[in-house]
Amino acid sequence: MHTAAAAVARSRELFDSGVSRPLAWRLEQLGNLRRMLTEHREDFAAALLSDLGKHRSESQLTEIGFVTAEVAHLERHLEAWLRPRRVDVPLAVQPARAWTELTPLGVVLVIGTWNYPVQLALAPLAGALAAGNTVVIKPSEHAPATSAALVRWVPDYLGGAAEVVAGGIPATTALLAERFDHIFFTGGQNAARVVMRAAAEHLTPVTLELGGRCPAYVDGTADLATTASRIAWGRFVNAGQTCVAPDYVLGTPEILDALQPLIVDATTSMFGKDPAGSASYGRIVDDRHFERLAELADGSTVVHGGQRDSESRYFAPTLLRPASGDAVLDEEIFGPLLPLVPVSGPDEAIRMINAGGKPLAVYVFSADDGVRGSFAAETSSGALAYGAPAAHVSVPGLPFGGVGGSGMGAYHGEHSVRTFSHERASLDKPMRPDTLRLAYPPYGTAKDGLVAALLSFAGRAPGRSKARRRKARPEAS
Repeated sequence: MHTAAAAVARSRELFDSGVSRPLAWRLEQLGNLRRMLTEHREDFAAALLSDLGKHRSESQLTEIGFVTAEVAHLERHLEAWLRPRRVDVPLAVQPARAWTELTPLGVVLVIGTWNYPVQLALAPLAGALAAGNTVVIKPSEHAPATSAALVRWVPDYLGGAAEVVAGGIPATTALLAERFDHIFFTGGQNAARVVMRAAAEHLTPVTLELGGRCPAYVDGTADLATTASRIAWGRFVNAGQTCVAPDYVLGTPEILDALQPLIVDATTSMFGKDPAGSASYGRIVDDRHFERLAELADGSTVVHGGQRDSESRYFAPTLLRPASGDAVLDEEIFGPLLPLVPVSGPDEAIRMINAGGKPLAVYVFSADDGVRGSFAAETSSGALAYGAPAAHVSVPGLPFGGVGGSGMGAYHGEHSVRTFSHERASLDKPMRPDTLRLAYPPYGTAKDGLVAALLSFAGRAPGRSKARRRKARPEAS
């Protein structure tokens, strides 16, 4: 049996045994995952350094510690999230009880990606396990050291709860030929189309966490020095290889002229005058991406940075002043290039944003409530953040995901549990009295009138139902 098929078969067998459904099993797997990350923190940090040149502190902040915190949040709240939720029953169906409950989907495929190869494989894994599923993980072959670490440690800590299938496109293709109950994919739009086509063969639901250009708008009401520092951090952390990094900065020419030297100062403060010698500054993942970034930079106007070394895949933090038609304005950059793009004001900025695909996030640096309101009302994006890029990802109560071309579905915290669950409708109606007889034929004028009256009363029921629940609470407690 092929490795992919064998992994799926083992996961299916374990799920079908029913072992993954109890809360105790789910909490045990989450505890094991947290323990793996704690006990092998240095192993994963070394793998991330090898794959992406990530400093240990950055790995802890954005990968290892991020997932550890996500797991702890799930452990703390899972029991409450899984409680059945009572639903009002209309008079026409009473007496009866109705409720919804979250039930596991089955076997979940998580296809990770290379830019955050620990976080983007293990955070969705945690949500799928919390929801009572078994999981097959496909880590990215473009982060081979991290993939090897996952292959090494996941079986030791999670056993059959999570299978790891490593390899390149053939391994992914083999997995996509199998039947899953949910597929969670992080990556680019072209690969997402392949995933959706494969999922359609089995009518498998998908969550797609994609990219999308994330604009930042800055006006004169913002603290420009702090804005520059936050934009520089959001753009250049992980050498710019972050899906929620600010992809370009919009502002009036006067604002951009003032902001440009402040971003240079902030970048120098973080990574030194020569980031090539800074352990805090990462590297481009592979030669193909390095060459793509070089072409984008060479096809535009560099106003700061631009230094690079193909052998080490070092690419300096780079500011651009692009002209209309430059390729850097037409695609997600996913690297340490930051175009500064002039606009006349917020209206033109909004028009420019809406002319492209829907962003994964929009960042607004303005203290003007009118400007903030305009971006909220007139743009569509996976997230909208004021005053800070990327920080919303670390809030476990917020859903993380895109819209349109930037993604489909969301996760993190309770949103992960709901993504990887089916909310099942349940009804319990006693056999006596059989009020459903009102719906049985034969029909006539008298029954028509009674049914109409009941349905009319049901339309007014929510307000009265709330009153009844308020009155009933003290007795219930």
